[in-house]
Amino acid sequence: MGILEEVIGAVVAVEGVKKLDPNASILTEGIAAIAGYKGVEAVTEHLENKEAENKEGDVPDQPA
Repeated sequence: MGILEEVIGAVVAVEGVKKLDPNASILTEGIAAIAGYKGVEAVTEHLENKEAENKEGDVPDQPA
């Protein structure tokens, strides 16, 4: 997981807030940035855990 994905998540969240409320305060934009940053972090972690579970449980159903 790289910092770039998390920063992009923060930027997208702030842009989303600006679309919903063009007069959003700096506090609202800051909260959106933090939520976007942490949200991407959580989703990435969840996907990595799912991928690890799938690799551990790989049992071929059919012979190759």
